[in-house]
Amino acid sequence: MDGYNAYRQVRVAEILSDFRTLQYYIAAAPVDPLNADDYYTEGWAALRQCALDGQHILNVAADVTVPQAGGGEEEQAKAELKQVLLDAYARRHEAQKIYLRQAAAQRWIEYREHVLQGQQPTHAHRRQLRACDEQLRNELSQVTDEAIYNELQTSDVSMSRWTAEDPSLRAVQRWVRHRPQTT
Repeated sequence: MDGYNAYRQVRVAEILSDFRTLQYYIAAAPVDPLNADDYYTEGWAALRQCALDGQHILNVAADVTVPQAGGGEEEQAKAELKQVLLDAYARRHEAQKIYLRQAAAQRWIEYREHVLQGQQPTHAHRRQLRACDEQLRNELSQVTDEAIYNELQTSDVSMSRWTAEDPSLRAVQRWVRHRPQTT
């Protein structure tokens, strides 16, 4: 018994709160353009994929396999809390990744609307629209597991959260790999 289970409980609650907030933002983002001709454009396709990914990470069943810990009830509670922490941490990580991809796609929509100024795309817009698409691809490529993990870790530390037992990036990636994928 190490006496840290209260810290573990608070940490799980903080991460679940973060996850809930991210899910709210993910669910609130638009997925259908006002102009049906834009439906298959890169930004709108990215937004729809983000919505699907957000729903998937919410629906994935929790991993309830907890090793039996020797040492009594407190040690078993510790093992369970660590498993719940990994589950919540990985979900928050994935939700943050979805949220940042979504934000990039929403910026793409703003840039595109600025270029088009309410008009239909024409040959005259082609170069600027390609630049918008390239900017979106560039921003999406920067949303990496490493960047997300470091960003969340920095944020947690700046808020003076207890991070002593946070899962490693490898543990988070392993959790994600072992979840059923959307079809």
